[in-house]
Amino acid sequence: MTKGSFLDIDLTYIADAFDEGSAADPGVRRFFVTWEPGLRATNPVEERVIALIEPTAAGLGYRIVRVRVSGNRRKRLQIMAERVSDGHMGIDDCSRLSRALSPVFDLEDPIQGEYDLEISSPGIDRPLMRIEDFERFIGYEAKLETAAMIDGRRRWKGVIKAVSGEEITIAAEQGDATLKFSALADARLVLTDRLIEEDLKRAKAAEAAEANSSDEGNPT
Repeated sequence: MTKGSFLDIDLTYIADAFDEGSAADPGVRRFFVTWEPGLRATNPVEERVIALIEPTAAGLGYRIVRVRVSGNRRKRLQIMAERVSDGHMGIDDCSRLSRALSPVFDLEDPIQGEYDLEISSPGIDRPLMRIEDFERFIGYEAKLETAAMIDGRRRWKGVIKAVSGEEITIAAEQGDATLKFSALADARLVLTDRLIEEDLKRAKAAEAAEANSSDEGNPT
């Protein structure tokens, strides 16, 4: 594994076992396994990465937003994370999480061959990977994409109006639309002036909190 520079998964297994075997192989148990992709991960490898790193990240106060593996000859493992406390993820946070995860990957590496590790923040126009993300950003504009056609379309854009159970209601130009979270293939916030302003305020508050913490730890 090679670490790269720091930049600003639900799984369902269904296995059916047949004890009686088959005519060609009597007595052999056969298992049929399917995988249902979620938003935080798009394949079983990414889901396995999440399962490996989530306990360590949670112990440090970080939430894994999503994991992506890309590339062919040399792969890139991107881990997007945020602080549970305020949703912020600075360079120091990325470095801290990377150092904590290195022993995890050394012990049980989920990706074959060499790859670059990238720890990043969700960004301002962040992806919405969990139903809790939609609840958190009610009143904000988002872009959603469904895995299959719904009412003749797959792409949706509107203000997140309400979340009820697994259903998300957005106020679009054509009127309100309600989509099931399980039907989504991708979702993220739309970059607006409001988002930028609030992100700057949150970053300044986080810096002030860190500065106060440093001052308390080093009294003069």
